[in-house]
Amino acid sequence: MSKIICSAAIRGAHKIVAMAVAKHGEATKKWGPDQEIGFPNTTYYLPIIYAMLGVPVKTLQDAGEVLNKCNELLPPLVSDKVWLPYLGVGLEAGMATLFAEEIIEAIRYLEEPDFYTKTEDPTSDNIWLGAADDVIMRKRGVEFVDGSAPGFAAILGAAPSVEIATQIALELQEKNLYVFMSADHEGKTMSEQLVEAGVQIGWPTRLVSFGPSYTATVFSAGFATRAAMSFGGVKPGDFKANLFYNKDRIFAFAMPLGTVTDEWYANAAGAINYGFPVIADTPIPEILPTGVCTYEHVVSNIPHDEIVAKAIEVRGLKVSITKIDIPTSYGPAFEGERIRKDDLFFECGGGRTLGVELTISKEMSEVEDGKVEMIGPDLDQVKEGDKLPFALVAEVAGRQMQPDFEPILERQIHHLVNYVQGIMHIGQRSIMWIRVGKAAVEKGFLLKDIGKVLHAKYHQEFGNIVDKVQVKIYTEEEKVKEILEFSKKVYKQRDDRVEGMTDETEETYYSCTLCQSFAPSHVCIITPERTGMCGAYNWLDCKASFEINPTGPNQPISKGEVLDPVLGQWRGITDFIYKASRQKVEKVSAYSLMESPMTACGCFECVATILPVCNGIMIVNRDYPGMTPCGMKFTTLAGMVGGGAQTPGFLGISKHYIASKKFFKAEGGLKRVTWLPKSLKEDIAERVKPICEEMGIPDFLDMVADETVGMTEEEILPFLEEKGHPALTMDPLM
Repeated sequence: MSKIICSAAIRGAHKIVAMAVAKHGEATKKWGPDQEIGFPNTTYYLPIIYAMLGVPVKTLQDAGEVLNKCNELLPPLVSDKVWLPYLGVGLEAGMATLFAEEIIEAIRYLEEPDFYTKTEDPTSDNIWLGAADDVIMRKRGVEFVDGSAPGFAAILGAAPSVEIATQIALELQEKNLYVFMSADHEGKTMSEQLVEAGVQIGWPTRLVSFGPSYTATVFSAGFATRAAMSFGGVKPGDFKANLFYNKDRIFAFAMPLGTVTDEWYANAAGAINYGFPVIADTPIPEILPTGVCTYEHVVSNIPHDEIVAKAIEVRGLKVSITKIDIPTSYGPAFEGERIRKDDLFFECGGGRTLGVELTISKEMSEVEDGKVEMIGPDLDQVKEGDKLPFALVAEVAGRQMQPDFEPILERQIHHLVNYVQGIMHIGQRSIMWIRVGKAAVEKGFLLKDIGKVLHAKYHQEFGNIVDKVQVKIYTEEEKVKEILEFSKKVYKQRDDRVEGMTDETEETYYSCTLCQSFAPSHVCIITPERTGMCGAYNWLDCKASFEINPTGPNQPISKGEVLDPVLGQWRGITDFIYKASRQKVEKVSAYSLMESPMTACGCFECVATILPVCNGIMIVNRDYPGMTPCGMKFTTLAGMVGGGAQTPGFLGISKHYIASKKFFKAEGGLKRVTWLPKSLKEDIAERVKPICEEMGIPDFLDMVADETVGMTEEEILPFLEEKGHPALTMDPLM
């Protein structure tokens, strides 16, 4: 701990303990040692003392014994001539401060029974609420457990102006945080500033005016302490468990506004015991190394328009967004929605106009969380049928964010935007395509709302690595061209790295058991060249998922000895499959449809199956509603292969896997595909083009039949023969 901060904290602790001793002496002389003291309507006595020492302070005599403990904890004042390690003694001084302040405030309740309102709301002539009673604790404390209130800001002092105080309070409220206010700066408190501004304060608005003195700051730590005992099952006297509970579960921080006195330093040292960092607006000494707190301990001289964001960053608080503020409905039910020509109001990208999407990481200071900028006309400035160039840049920042995670987040744009009712999104990168329906525009949907969606969903789905998200959307052609050129360079850098990844060059593959809740024996094996059958996870996604959640559904597997390179079988994978499937599946082949194919859950994008008459394979996607040449619709096929079944000749796959060089390698690869729905053929056309050229059949997809050719094997066989489809001359599948 900084020598300057520690010296001030110890000096402040000595002053506060001395004040408590003096007040205790006066009170004992007046009322006697058996006089009962405490905070009204609580079973936790003086909660910090009770939690840390296991001592229920009921009388002035009990308080005297605790003050003796305070004096034991107090280290000597720091000498200017001697350098010592100060962290431990500084924290002990902070804890002594909190004990002493609880006693001071308990005596205040005895001496001035009406000093605090003892209610949830201020009264007409008193804004000071005092310690929360058990009724408030039960009502409000549960919010710290269910996440609706992730933590609190303990503010000491006052802002330079009423306007700044109001803005800080509003920003904290928007993050669902409670604001606990105490102490004054130059005779003014933040609570009084908010009242002056006409802001409603009290527990219901989460703007809690504890008291005008710095000693009332102890009510903040007391609330956190009681939360650990009330909802965390922490026993009185187990100080270590209480402090760890608060560090890990209550995302609180101290925010001194104004001149930091010795007494404030002492309270800050008390807060650091709990893992609560200090973020100040004045240039006090900083403690930047991590240790007790998750990140830095003391950060100072932060501008008022940045202080809330900085506090959230330093505390490691993850923004929780429960509702997306857009005028249309939002959810997975709308993912498969199609915007037909008659329903179309606007479109961009997809070859109609220039279009590009990019997600890139930035430094924390470069991203303003929640900011969405629209550069160019939006949907309220265009006519029905108009088209505009489009560029979307999502800039993310986080303590755990890495450049390797950028494409993972970027790939999520497709389904996250498709969840918007009345919007259709196809493709990615510079081949993305968005269509907006008339109904969505009538409800007031704007392109800017896509930025709100990404801000919310990136926080929801990637909160462990993403702390801030801002989105810029461009519809001015010159700007879009500029973003497009920049994006191409980024894509190339990524592809140069990914292109070198093959199943042979990577020794680690990943499992996915996310769907075992409804398919207990199913285990998906994901390799660099074989994506998950749901299409939502590739090898990089799983790598990121494991880094984010090491105990989650995506576990690394050392593939071990190669058992069969054509089928795609490895010793390590076989052993893992047998164990993870609960001994239901002995082995799987990563590259075969016919020989020990993978099991399937129910979330696959497509189903592949054989067409014996054509000596080939057909693939049908989930979106295709019609009959197929195997005599079954997608829904019937899905019932056959789902639920963890291993069915040779039938398999759930992703669209992306069709473009892999390992696609059914054991059966001859892409050359075996004889029938695809027309929509699926169009969807994968660009991705399979390099494979077709490598096969020496650049127009291969023209040889593949679709529903316009026929719905039975007998109907499509003449077409395949006419086109000279290679499957007809390959070895028999059966």
